[in-house]
Amino acid sequence: MSASTTPDPAGGDPLAGPVALCSREPRVPAERLVAELVPPPRFDSVRFDTYIPDPAQPSQRSAVKVLGEFAAGLGGDRAAGEGRRGLWPRRQRRPSAPEPRGVYLDGGYGVGKTHLLASLWHAVPAAPEVKAFGTFVELTNLVGALGFQQTVRTLSGHRLLCIDEFELDDPGDTVLVSSLLSRLVAEGVALAATSNTLPDKLGEGRFAAADFLREIQGLSAHFRALRIDGDDYRHRGLPTPPAPREDAAVSRLAHQRPGASLDDFGALLDHLARVHPSRYGALCEGVTTVCLTGVRAVPDQTTALRLVVLADRLYDREIPVVASGVPFDRLFSEEMLNGGYRKKYFRAISRLTALARDGERVAAG
Repeated sequence: MSASTTPDPAGGDPLAGPVALCSREPRVPAERLVAELVPPPRFDSVRFDTYIPDPAQPSQRSAVKVLGEFAAGLGGDRAAGEGRRGLWPRRQRRPSAPEPRGVYLDGGYGVGKTHLLASLWHAVPAAPEVKAFGTFVELTNLVGALGFQQTVRTLSGHRLLCIDEFELDDPGDTVLVSSLLSRLVAEGVALAATSNTLPDKLGEGRFAAADFLREIQGLSAHFRALRIDGDDYRHRGLPTPPAPREDAAVSRLAHQRPGASLDDFGALLDHLARVHPSRYGALCEGVTTVCLTGVRAVPDQTTALRLVVLADRLYDREIPVVASGVPFDRLFSEEMLNGGYRKKYFRAISRLTALARDGERVAAG
């Protein structure tokens, strides 16, 4: 296959070869952070009826039903006179709602929580401008960019705020976001969330709803917990992860595929330390395939957590990965996989494995 002259989506000359993520230092303006609070490309087209419940897990089918009813309950019309005051006008606001104004999806990695959360966002009968969807990291970055009060004003006119992967690892950020959500609830904004594991929780890849509700302090009364049982769907009935390729094969593919990136894995890890995680999505913008040479076990936990964020952004954007070196299930040490961040690491392995399967199809095509 010869190099294509198709315009390079990554912004370079296709004849000049692949781009390097290590050469990019993106800057993301605050207004873009707000505009991008929508489900990522991977979840653009998901809906409740595209979620395939595991027949062996009735809680999955039940969650779809409850979330559908929750979405329908967020209909209605916010008249112009309501301004940014919430779901109901002040004079009509109920002193206490009969049902919680938030839902928390409680389940292990790979049971489809993000699919369901994005489906909820799509199902709420309201314009995209009054619905927001983002990860916890994206929300904290928004507060950092806009300031607390401006973030409250920006989001208080929304009907729904969906928060994926609610981080409970940093007590300061947890208190910050809990305070933000308390203000938004007072304005009538409905909430929906998934979360990850606390550092000292060594359970089997799941986070307990009771711990989530305790950590968000006074917000717990606003959430109804929906348990979603099951195994990681990315591994359900699928083949084993593809074997890594040789360095030369990875480089050759990167030069043949328009818009591909090519980086040494160690150099990329070093570069991630110089780019704020809020910019990792912009870092891979326009890239069609991520090609990595020399993949190896990450050296420390700080580096590993950065890699987790990058894996999430690549997965959100459905960017295939082709790599040489060690298989992705050997990225993290046994100590890491048995430690407090184990759920994050298993999620990263799961998602990178799925992207590596996509990369196999790219290479075969």
